[in-house]
Amino acid sequence: MTATDFSTVLPEFVLALFAILGLVIVAYAGKDRLAPLLTWVTAAVFTLTAFWIGLNGGGTTAGFGGLIVDDAFGRFAKVTVLLSAAAVLIMSEAYMERRGILRFEFPVLIVLAVIGMMIMVSADDLMSLYMGLELQSLSLYIVAALRRDSVKSTEAGLKYFVLGALSSGMLLYGASLSYGFAGTTSFDGIASAVTGEGTPLGLVFGLAFLCAGLAFKVSAAPFHMWTPDVYEGSPTPVTTFFATAPKVAAMALFARLLYGAFPDAVEDWQQVLGILSVASMFLGSIAAVGQPNIKRLMAYSSIAHMGYGLMGLASGTVFGVQAMLIYMAIYVTMNLGTFAFVMSTERDGHPVTDIASLSMLSARDPLRALAMALLLFSLAGVPPMLGFFGKVGVLYAAVEGGLVWLAIAGVIASVVAAYYYIRIVYLMYFGPEIEPLDFDRAPVARTFVLASALVMLLGIFNFFGVDSIAAGAAAALVP
Repeated sequence: MTATDFSTVLPEFVLALFAILGLVIVAYAGKDRLAPLLTWVTAAVFTLTAFWIGLNGGGTTAGFGGLIVDDAFGRFAKVTVLLSAAAVLIMSEAYMERRGILRFEFPVLIVLAVIGMMIMVSADDLMSLYMGLELQSLSLYIVAALRRDSVKSTEAGLKYFVLGALSSGMLLYGASLSYGFAGTTSFDGIASAVTGEGTPLGLVFGLAFLCAGLAFKVSAAPFHMWTPDVYEGSPTPVTTFFATAPKVAAMALFARLLYGAFPDAVEDWQQVLGILSVASMFLGSIAAVGQPNIKRLMAYSSIAHMGYGLMGLASGTVFGVQAMLIYMAIYVTMNLGTFAFVMSTERDGHPVTDIASLSMLSARDPLRALAMALLLFSLAGVPPMLGFFGKVGVLYAAVEGGLVWLAIAGVIASVVAAYYYIRIVYLMYFGPEIEPLDFDRAPVARTFVLASALVMLLGIFNFFGVDSIAAGAAAALVP
């Protein structure tokens, strides 16, 4: 291993050492007694690593014979993943501690999952792609079933594992087809096999199976079937993690694969992404309408939002990738605030996830109700919230890429989705009087709700500079 190889994966190497060190310390010092401290330290390490990557990175460097690449695109995705994982750990520590489900395995598994995500977004070869994807997936299967005394949590972990194995098989089959026809697993090598005469039929099939495997990871319809049950059954902090960092990593990997290995086959994968996008937007928007549980509702909301992210990718342009990155950053922020609200919702000390329980929340807790309303309006894409500008970006990218029909479908799906978001706002302000929820039992989660809502308001002025960083990241990926 050369110095260049080592520098390419130095952040991942440091996090791996931290995970090993954490396991050794808790093994000798007592397992769950140190779990709260380990959770906070892990969040701090994630935050410092994100700043390290964001401030010190520059240029493009390839390592390990082209297996891993360090560029602006990968650094943008890594910083987003690290900061969202840190936020999840911070807001979940008190919640899990109160319910007796905070174990030392949780932050360690989150570290391992994040390492897998960081490898995913830097993968420049089918081998490293699969390594990162499986490291992430194996860790997530376990945390889904973290609540051992819950049938729903165990069911969530089992469903996720079985369907995840199926998707991995599809992805591997696509990888084998691509290797068989291109003679290499390198993205550059596969790209060179796509000549001006058209994409070989074997590579088209390989591309289709690769897209199917990755569509499962981003919860795109019709590969979404695991999402509602896993979101509902997993502990809420785990659901929060599922809804944020892995989505960013999988979407970035999607972009890396399509623009790295199949840059001259845009017409082939554009059709696939267009179908996945439309199916996700409409299924997510329509299926969420009758959901009584807010975690299941957010699962279908996630499916719909991934459709909008795929719309940006489907454009096949630099601006489309930029719009997708901005959209995913906004999406993560909105979801962190929304799930922080769910974590702060209790009655008599017990978590509450049914939407009806939010009735007349504004009378008891007007500030939290207002913050949640702003987040819901942003999720719905109502101007002038930041979520509106995120949707405008991907819609414009679709039009720019010649996919006017896809943009029209996105607008229609957004109108449908607005109903179930606004229904929650209506209940919080005009619903019937019911037994009130507990007040201010989770100050950390409450802070995240207010901060996320504030971002949705203040971000409309300059996007906090994220748009210019995303533009540089997109330019580094798209030739």
